[in-house]
Amino acid sequence: MTPPAPGSPSLADRLKGRLIVSCQAPPGDPMRHTDTLVRMALAARSGGAAAVRVNDPEVVAATVAAVDLPVIGLWKDGDSGVFITPTVRHALALVEAGAAVVAADATARPRPSTFAELVEAVHAAGAQVMADVSTLGEGRAAAGRGADFVGTTLSGYVPGSPVQDAPDLALVTGLAGALGTPVIAEGRIATPEQAARALAAGAHSVVVGTAITAPTALTRLFVDGLTS
Repeated sequence: MTPPAPGSPSLADRLKGRLIVSCQAPPGDPMRHTDTLVRMALAARSGGAAAVRVNDPEVVAATVAAVDLPVIGLWKDGDSGVFITPTVRHALALVEAGAAVVAADATARPRPSTFAELVEAVHAAGAQVMADVSTLGEGRAAAGRGADFVGTTLSGYVPGSPVQDAPDLALVTGLAGALGTPVIAEGRIATPEQAARALAAGAHSVVVGTAITAPTALTRLFVDGLTS
């Protein structure tokens, strides 16, 4: 991970008002191949993305080597509870792979190591932290523990947060009004119009994944539409 040149804009400044593309694929998906995911990231860069969000240290390292964009790295380990970068070990592996930002679950659920410990370790290693939260209270807590960015990633996926088909713009607005930390809108953003509304609601930047980088899910959507 190359540090910014003296006098260059901060990462937060570089991301302000811009699009981050999540270049991921679920287990078993034909797109879940390191070279394919790197090519997704290259396509996102060509389309004007400001950064990419990438899962797994191997894919992070390959993306950092090939794509001239900041990489937000995460490590999904498991499929229930806190599984997005659950421990300091996972976080430091992502920093070692070159992630400029480590994304981690910062919900109130029990976790193997505390979020504060993870933030401290990542900062000591020279990277920043994006807190994936589901509620306003979790966002406040994450910012208080030193998160550099707070994302609405987990709204609707954790008990106690609203289940809805659309982005949680109320949470975006609440976090933006309550925090001095940049808020990243993520989750169920399916159209450019929704992305623009997220910025208007106070988001610092916007993450889009499935609507751009998930051909299997998009194909299924069309198939379901033709057969319903």
